[in-house]
Parts: sequence; structure tokens; C-alpha cells
Amino acid sequence: MSKTADLSRTADTALPDPSRWKALAFIALAQLMVVLDATIVNIALPSAQTDLGISDGNKQWVITAYALAFGGLLLFGGRIADLWGRKRTFVVGLIGFALASALGGAAQNEAMMFGSRALQGVFGALLAPAALSLLAVMFTDAKERAKAFGIYGAIAGGGGAVGLILGGFLTEYLNWRWTFFVNIPFAVVAAVGAYFVIREPSGTRNRAPLDIPGVVLSTLGLVALVYGFTRAESAGWSDALTVSMFIAAAVLLLAFVMTEARVKSPLLPLRVLTERNRGGVYLSLGLAIIAMFGLFLFLTYYLQVVKGYSPVKTGFAFLPMIAGMITGSTQIGTRLMTRVPPRLLMGPGFLVAAVGMLFLTQLDLNTSYAAVILPGMLLLGLGMGTAFMPAMSLATHGIEPRDAGVASAMVNTSQQVGGAIGTALLNTIAASATTAYVADHAARATDPKLLELQAMVSGFASAIWWAVGILVAAAAIAIALINTGRPGTGSGTTESASEAGAEEEFKIPVVAH
Repeated sequence: MSKTADLSRTADTALPDPSRWKALAFIALAQLMVVLDATIVNIALPSAQTDLGISDGNKQWVITAYALAFGGLLLFGGRIADLWGRKRTFVVGLIGFALASALGGAAQNEAMMFGSRALQGVFGALLAPAALSLLAVMFTDAKERAKAFGIYGAIAGGGGAVGLILGGFLTEYLNWRWTFFVNIPFAVVAAVGAYFVIREPSGTRNRAPLDIPGVVLSTLGLVALVYGFTRAESAGWSDALTVSMFIAAAVLLLAFVMTEARVKSPLLPLRVLTERNRGGVYLSLGLAIIAMFGLFLFLTYYLQVVKGYSPVKTGFAFLPMIAGMITGSTQIGTRLMTRVPPRLLMGPGFLVAAVGMLFLTQLDLNTSYAAVILPGMLLLGLGMGTAFMPAMSLATHGIEPRDAGVASAMVNTSQQVGGAIGTALLNTIAASATTAYVADHAARATDPKLLELQAMVSGFASAIWWAVGILVAAAAIAIALINTGRPGTGSGTTESASEAGAEEEFKIPVVAH
């Protein structure tokens, strides 16, 4: 092939896909389904637990079975997307997720429920990184990229709260099974649309052989880590199996890093992690999700058990958080991302969320929704939405197309593992504080039911204080590690020449290096 023809072909390949905005609609729909599913079950859990006879000790597995499979296999899913093709992986993930959801809706016992949730996690681990990496390789213009990731970030942040509303309606007016069946139309529409609309840029696959040792070590290490935190919630931090899981996780993940540094075609090239901006995103976002996911569960139980809200009323009580997230992501994040460095959105965003969380530390039996919970949720949503938008975009900052899938998987991994750790860690802190409250007040209590509620709320408030600290830490990490300037500019505000050069890499090339 002549040099002229080669250049012409490269230029044609680099042209933006004219169907990219239609593709975004179907990618966003699939992301909404995945995020909805992560929280919709929280509302339905009390009803499903009663119907299927799931014990209090085992109820957490409805959440944890999904988290273990999803979090453990995300890196593998991201690599499959790079190897097999993102569009194909995306469609297969959608179909599998729909079938697993149908199985969950038809569950007749706890084993069937737990199995369906694990299957949802497996196919979600294919779907989520494929969706994010498709955006990374389809939207290369800085302003278009900001808008696309603003929409994606709003869905990623606000979709969880939307799940609580939808879960309330479905549980109250139909039954808990529809919280699973509702995924099927989402998946079918997204899969059909993706098949006909998405055109993955050529030359962006990574056809290197699969790193089997890396797959095994990363999956087992992440599963051990998530299970260790989950086990700590029910059995305590000093439990022999809990400690063993943490030790095993540390050994396996260390072995994984050593393996990745040596193999020719690693599952997770260390270059994806060692770039400080991406590393800062993965770490700060994971911490923020720890704080946020624990809070979802606390507020759901507080509003339903303590305040006596119906499932639907509980869902609507989360609307201010959704409004804040959408505003923060699409209005603040999108508008400012091309004007200010990302750290000046992420750091302050996490701090605003921490102030919102600070309001919620004041929970007691008679807390006013309007005076405390409403402003707390608004600030939490606004801060998280503002921070999520640049975080989602920076997850693939300066990445080569061949690594887009695994880089996208890393941001999903930090979110999913953070969510599992947050639910387990903050629940453990809340349970310990609840037990301590009962021990201190039992002798003077005249109403056992009242004491139980007071102890529960005291436990929630104690755990939320920890969440405040975690969000402050996330803000500090974002400000300290993320040093890239505005995307699409040749110079930053105070960046060095090398950092200014890194900014230009923000526009991902769509032809392979």
C-alpha cells in the first residue's frame, strides 16, 4: 500500500463516528441498568427476604454475591473487551445480564437467588468496562468528550438513587420480583440498538494472548478482599477466616502485581496504574464510593424502619440526591471541565459531599427530613456529581486504545470493590456502635423496642462520621495526585511542560500505535 493511501486510510479511520451520539444513548441505557441494579435490590431486599425465607445472617449475600462476581471479574471483562471487541462484549454482556435477571425474578429459594445475583455480576463485569471503553474510543474531541462523560457520569452517580425510587414503586405496587424483571427490557433495547448503531473504531483491539495467571490471581485476590470485608461484618475483625481472607488477598494481589511486571502481555499493564492522574482517580473514586454505598443502605433502613416510610416514599426521599448529582455532573462538571483542571472539580466536589454527609451525622429518632436529610442529600449529590464527571473521563486519561478496556475496568473495579467494602465496613462500624449503645443504656431502658431503634440510629450516625472522614481523604488524594490541566489545551495553569504534554494525550487517538 502506498504511503498516500495509508495516510488517507488513517485519516478516514480517525474521523469521528457520525452515529456516536446515538450510540451514547444505548451505552447510557446499559449503564443505567447496571447502576440501577446495584441499588434497586436494597429497596426490595426486606420483601424478598421474607418471601424466600432468607435468614438475617444470609441476607447480605443478595448484595455480596453480585459484588464478588462483578468486582472479581472486572479486570478480566475489560481485557476480554480489548481482545474480543468492545461492541461484541457489550452485546453479549447485555444478553447474559437479561437472562440472569430473569432467573433472579423467578427465584424460588435463597440458593437460586444467590446464584442469579452471581451470574448478573459475571455478565456485568463484561458489560460495564466495554461500555466505558466504547465511549473512550468513540469520543476524542475534548468538548464532545466532556459532554458525553457528563451524561455518563450523571447516570453513574444518579442511577443508584433512581434505582431506589423505581425499586420502591415495583416493590409496593407489583412485587420484589419485578426489580429483576425490569432489567430485561432495558437490556433488550440496549443490545438491539448497540448491534445496529455502534461502530467500533478499527485498529483499537489488543489481540495479545490472554494472561491466564493474571486472570486467576486478580480474580481470587479481589474476591478474597471483598469477602474478607463482608465476613468482618457478621463474624468480626478478629475472626480466623476474616483474617485469613485479608492475608490471602494481600498475597494474591502482590503476586498479581509481580506477575504483571514480568509477563509479555499482562492482564493489567502497570502503565495503566502508574500514571498519577489515573491512579489518583481510581483511589479517590474508590474511597468516595465506600462512603456513598454504605449511606444508601443506612438511609433506606432509617427511612423505612425508623421513620415508617413506604418503599415508594423512601424512593422519593432520595430525589434531592438525584437532582444534585445530575446538576453537579451535567451543569457544573461538564461546563467547567474544559475551563479548569480536573482536580479543582474533584477535590472540592468530594468536600461538598463531605459537608452533606456531615448533616446526616445528626440523625436521631425525630430528625426532620426538611431540616437535616434534605440539605444533606442535596449537597452530597451535588458534590458527588461534580466529582464523578471528570473522574469518569480521566479514567482513560492519555491511554492507548489497546488498553482502553482494562483502564475502564479499573474505574469500575474501584467503584464496585469500593461499594462492597463500603457496605461491609460501614455496616460493621454501625453494628459495633449499636451493640455498644445497647450495653450502655440497657439498664435504664423501659421500652426495649425504643432502645433498639435508638441503638440502630446511633450506629448509623457513628458510621456516617467515618464516611465524612473517608470523603475528606478522597478529596485530599484527588488534589494531591491529579495534576493534569484542562483537557484539549496546550498549557495548564501551573503545570510543567511535561504535564502540558500529557494534556494533549487526553484526546485519545483512534488508530493503534
